[in-house]
Amino acid sequence: MPRVSVMSEAEVDARKPRLITMMGPRWRLAIAALVGFVVAAPGLAEVALESDGKNPASLPGATPCWQSEDFVVTQQCAPCQSFQAKTTPECSVTGFIEQINCSASKKGEYKSCRSMEMEARIFWKFEGAMLGVAAVFALLVVCRQRMLDRRALEKVRKQIESI
Repeated sequence: MPRVSVMSEAEVDARKPRLITMMGPRWRLAIAALVGFVVAAPGLAEVALESDGKNPASLPGATPCWQSEDFVVTQQCAPCQSFQAKTTPECSVTGFIEQINCSASKKGEYKSCRSMEMEARIFWKFEGAMLGVAAVFALLVVCRQRMLDRRALEKVRKQIESI
């Protein structure tokens, strides 16, 4: 017959790591957020490279002419067409390109760009998300306040009844 051992609470507490038992839920949340930022940091670096309009996979010797010499914009920033989006690597970064001519090499190339309409769309998406988050938290505050008011009224009622 197997023997079952029952541990006391002191023995259970002795087995827990002391750091975790001493930390409150806010500290645990802060540490989890810090770990999340550290883990997500390499991905953020790739986004920063792409948003600059540079292709991170390009070789150092194969840099576009617009990075090393003066250029003239021949076609303003415009959205990529469906064919260009599939064939032109510059379209994959922002979805917008502009055609340029490099002055020294007389070479015509495409360059990824950020358009005003794309920036405006991103801004309004952000604003909408922030308004949504603000509304959710405002509702949470109202619900919490009502719950606390009910608890306070219940305490007062019990105190009055006990008199």
